[in-house]
Amino acid sequence: MKDHFSITAAVLAALAVAPAAAYAMDSKAAVDAAKADGVVGEQADGFLGFVKASSDPALKAAVDDINQGRAALYRQAAAKNGVSVEAAGASAYSTVVQLKLKPGEFYKPAGGGWVRK
Repeated sequence: MKDHFSITAAVLAALAVAPAAAYAMDSKAAVDAAKADGVVGEQADGFLGFVKASSDPALKAAVDDINQGRAALYRQAAAKNGVSVEAAGASAYSTVVQLKLKPGEFYKPAGGGWVRK
């Protein structure tokens, strides 16, 4: 249980300073709009995924940008806490990302399909 709290603390600290450093605000705005439109959602692994296929290269680039920033945060948290990157991503999803989901947005629990909040 202590490791879970350490991972959560590390991810929360990283997320608090990461938005401007890890990915451009343009990417965040594009993804936020796509989440509101039901095109992009949050996955149990801590990464963004496409609820609906998109042919928009700018949106795909924005999702990749944010996912790359998250991957870097998860690697840092994993190294600091002696856990796998996958465990850090899953912990971030369950303790941070899931709590920030807005009504109408989509999420994909482990082993499940897309669900609208």
